[in-house]
Amino acid sequence: MNVVLSKQVVRTMTVTASVLCLLATASLCLAQQAAAPPAAAAQPAVLGDGAGAKSKRVENMHQTRFIEIFLAGREAKTGNMVAACFNTMFTSKGIPASKDTAPQALVEGLDFDKMKKDFGVLGASLNGPKLWLSDWTDIDVGKERDFNGITAAWVAQLNMGNNTSVAETTPYKPMRIDRKSALGWRKGTTVLLLDDAEGNTWIMKGFQLGLKPQRTYDEFLAAAPSLFKTLPKGWKVRVTKLEKDLDEKPEGGVATIMSDEFFNVYDKTGPGMSNYKP
Repeated sequence: MNVVLSKQVVRTMTVTASVLCLLATASLCLAQQAAAPPAAAAQPAVLGDGAGAKSKRVENMHQTRFIEIFLAGREAKTGNMVAACFNTMFTSKGIPASKDTAPQALVEGLDFDKMKKDFGVLGASLNGPKLWLSDWTDIDVGKERDFNGITAAWVAQLNMGNNTSVAETTPYKPMRIDRKSALGWRKGTTVLLLDDAEGNTWIMKGFQLGLKPQRTYDEFLAAAPSLFKTLPKGWKVRVTKLEKDLDEKPEGGVATIMSDEFFNVYDKTGPGMSNYKP
């Protein structure tokens, strides 16, 4: 009898020990899983569209109609929110005689929610339609993408801060953009300038038409000083003809840009950006 009980006790202890061992192993595995850092999210492929970008020069660009599409996501290495910028003026098709690289009907058909899904990005947004105002541009051009029948080429990467859309940017707040491009205005070209309170001068590079234009570029220039309602204190508006060529190329491949209350876009001029401050 004692022998039988002893065997049962041994068997019970063995089973109990096995169960405890399995539970301990499972707990260890769960603890290791909980302690393991989460896998980094894959970087959207479009953020690599600038790899192998090649320089090209485009002339006769003044008042070309265009759009830019920004696809935003986080860089795998830094976790920073950035946006790949695609521009319709710098494709292999070139600029047509009409100077319209973004036909209205195709622009109206853009589906930005679909873009986010198709490209696996956190944000997709539109800049424009706009008129390009420099006379020529030297720019690094990367991969071309199709957006609802509109071809646009990678031209830059924008540092977005905490934003996922360019529509979230604050008027008159400078932003930095990775850009090696050079651009220029010929002597005699009429330009719109903003002089800020710190003594910097900004030149309008892109005039906002939008999907429902309110004014032509010439109309805007004629009325410019009176149109600005939220210009920061100490800032001034100037419309002038350039007395000599203005050539711009940001040092170190980083440009400083900003938008105004109309979503027109400006580049900073002067040291580090251009050959002189107009």
